[in-house]
Formats: sequence, C-alpha cells, structure tokens
Amino acid sequence: MSAPALRRACLALAAVISLALSATACGGTTKDSAKDDDAGTSSHAKAAPGAATKKGLKVAFLPKQVNNPYFTTADKGGEKAVTELGSTYQETGPNSATDTSGQVSYVNTLTQQQVDAMAVSAQDPGALCTALKQAMKNGIKVVTYDSDTKPECRDAFVSQASAEALGRTQVQLLGEQTGYKGEIAILSAAQTATNQNTWIDFMKDELKKPKYKDMKLVKVAYGNDDAQQSFQQTQGLLQEHPKLAGIISPTTVGIKAAAQYLSGSKYKGKVALTGLGTPNDMRKYVKNGTVQGFELWDPAKLGELAARTAVALSSGQITGKEGETFKAGAMGTFTIGKDGVIDLGKPTVFDRKNIDDYHF
Repeated sequence: MSAPALRRACLALAAVISLALSATACGGTTKDSAKDDDAGTSSHAKAAPGAATKKGLKVAFLPKQVNNPYFTTADKGGEKAVTELGSTYQETGPNSATDTSGQVSYVNTLTQQQVDAMAVSAQDPGALCTALKQAMKNGIKVVTYDSDTKPECRDAFVSQASAEALGRTQVQLLGEQTGYKGEIAILSAAQTATNQNTWIDFMKDELKKPKYKDMKLVKVAYGNDDAQQSFQQTQGLLQEHPKLAGIISPTTVGIKAAAQYLSGSKYKGKVALTGLGTPNDMRKYVKNGTVQGFELWDPAKLGELAARTAVALSSGQITGKEGETFKAGAMGTFTIGKDGVIDLGKPTVFDRKNIDDYHF
C-alpha cells in the first residue's frame, strides 16, 4: 500500500473508532484521558508566518443551527473567504440549536470525511471535546467561532468581541434606556450556551456597580433560540413581572421575538428592550419605537475571520499560540490572545440614526 493510501486508511479507521467512542462517552474527559487526547495534536508545532497559503483545502463550517439567519450570514462570510483563498467550502449541522448529540455526530462525520479544517460554533463547552480532539489528532485544524468549547479542544477561538465588553455594554445600554431604575430580565438562548452564559456572568457583575443600585435583575429566561419559545418567554416574563422596566436579549432570535411581542402589546415604548440583533431583523422595531438601540458585530466578518484563521492554521502560518499574528486579508492583522482567543473587534450600537446604513 502506498504511503498516501496508508494514511487515508489510518484516518478512516480513526474516524470509525471516534464514532464508536462517541456513542458511549459522556462528553467530558478525565485528566488522564485528556493527556492522551492531547497527544499527537499540533500544539507543539512552530508557526511559519511566511509560509504560503495552501490552496485546495476542504474547510467545513458547523454552526449551532443551520437555517438560522444569524449563522446563515456568518457562514456566507466564511464561504466567501474560503473561496477567495482557493479552497473548498461546505456547511453542515443540526436543525436545532440544542441538539448537542447531533452536533457531535456532525463533527465525527467531518472527521471521517477527512476535511482539512472545521469552524464550529459549540452548543456546549464540553460535550464536543472528545470528538474535536479526535479530529485534531487526525490532523484537522479546529476553529471555534461565536461560541467556544474548552481551549484544549480546538486550535483557536474567533470571538465576536471581548466577552466582558459584550456583557457589560448590554447592561450599559439598558441602563441608559431605563434611567438606571427598575426591574429587568434577561432572555437568553439555551441554558448550556457558552457565549450566552459568559456574557450573563459579566452582566451580573456590571450590575453590582453603584450606578445600577436601583436596577434589579429578577429573572433569566431561556428561549432556546426558537422564535416561538422566545415570544412566549417574553410574554411570560411580563405576566410574572408586570412592573418590568427592561429586557436584555443577547441572542438575535430572542431579541427579534421579544420585539415582536412588545410591538403588539401595551408594553410598547414602556418596556425597554436591547441586546444583540441584526439591523435587518430589528429595523422596523427601531423605526416604530419598540426598540431604542441594540448592538452587534458584523456576523459576516465573524465568519470571514473564522475561515481565514482556519486556512492560516492549515497553512502552518499560525498554531494558535498566544502572541502569534497573521494577516486576514483586507480585515487587517490580528493577534492571538490568551487561550488561543482572537477578538473580532468592538460591537456596533444600532439606533434610529444609523440603522439604515447597515444591511445584514
């Protein structure tokens, strides 16, 4: 058997073993197994910043949920970058944002298909680890974007912005809109969503500051990134807390559903709503007075940076170590931070003055 054929056979066997293991694994690892899983990854490789960008790579995007408008926009940004770089793009993933076992199966399938790199938005911080580590052992570069897994389970994480900045600025926006007074609630996605929970922790910490002494967080509700559930959760929040002054929804599906409910209710213009949304989803609610302002990064740019990071890793230009830098096309130069985190940049606040300048 030739060397390339032998390698393909070994990769296929490894993928089959991974599939078998995932059927019985709990999603976590012991310290010993983590050591074993880390063996054979590229964590000890050295970056070659001047290396040529490889072409003909197979790059796969695995969002939390396919056909979700946010991820559709993000992944199209990834597709554009992958194509421009001379490689092949594919997208795959579950139809539900809470189908963690399904997401694990997709990772295993991509490993079996021997893609060169995968960009994953993790539904759960630990559940994908065993499968992702197996992919890395098979030489596949793993980038997480939007929602991270454990640092040891991927090569790099492309963050929308600093998690701290996102959590704190959403509270700051709501504070400005409510006069820093009253009961508030948070309408999140899934209870296990890594990014949501991290932002909420920073929201709670921000609320401890003296200027928020007259604001009280009364509940965190979960709409599971489902429009109907998020709509119903908004209705339930206001029934349970009729004096609610404001809602923060750090999810594009949630904020749109909450705005839809508020705009047709007696609470329109009385209950402030902010969070993370897209201009196209929120335009009419800003213009009809339901929402004063909200924020977000450009998801297409997030997907593009995830793609360019994946290709840079596959080309050996970076390894994911802190301090490494790389050029991401017209987006500019990025520096890898602690634990392999790459920040896209500061979020943009959208309001009546600027919302018509953005179309995504």
